[in-house]
Amino acid sequence: MSDLIAKTAIDRRLAEIVTPAIEDLGFELVRIRLMSGKEKILQIMADRPEGGIIVEDCATISTAVSAILDVEDPIEDNYTLEVSSPGIDRPLTRLKDFDMWADYEARIETTELIDGRRRFKGFLRGTEGEEVLIELEDGKETVTIGLQFDWLSDAKLILTDELIAEMLRQKKADPAFDASAFDEIDETEGDEADASDSDEIPVTKH
Repeated sequence: MSDLIAKTAIDRRLAEIVTPAIEDLGFELVRIRLMSGKEKILQIMADRPEGGIIVEDCATISTAVSAILDVEDPIEDNYTLEVSSPGIDRPLTRLKDFDMWADYEARIETTELIDGRRRFKGFLRGTEGEEVLIELEDGKETVTIGLQFDWLSDAKLILTDELIAEMLRQKKADPAFDASAFDEIDETEGDEADASDSDEIPVTKH
């Protein structure tokens, strides 16, 4: 499993527990994080293989995952389970994500310095083998470089008008989808920006 999906040992353990239930429902695990704080929060991002998960789907996943976690009881102390879609400026955690979102802008960070840098911003150009291709500006020219997928520590799409338009196009056939929700979107940094609005995330206390 990619470290982008599950970074820590407990994240990986939790992923092993919840992934079968998520996949049995026809969805895929995109990312899982157990966040420490005053109260622990287990954040799960899921999607359909072809994209297009909705709030009702997240609620279904939350119910199934909650039942399994209650039995396995892998988390000490109380915690809150939050299940959400990956959001518009979604994290890219699987190799196939870089093909799926080719030609859109992204930010990528690597674990080690590559040519003196760890952060890259540019247009995704798909994959080649186990490499992620990204087109960068180099002065007045553009160059496309390959980054080994295993080198990546973080990757996410950049919120642009083109990306919003594509998400609207994908979801316009869904009668439950409210396009007005995309009228005003603030781009923020950090994990909080990856999820949908908090009042749309199914939350379960444990």
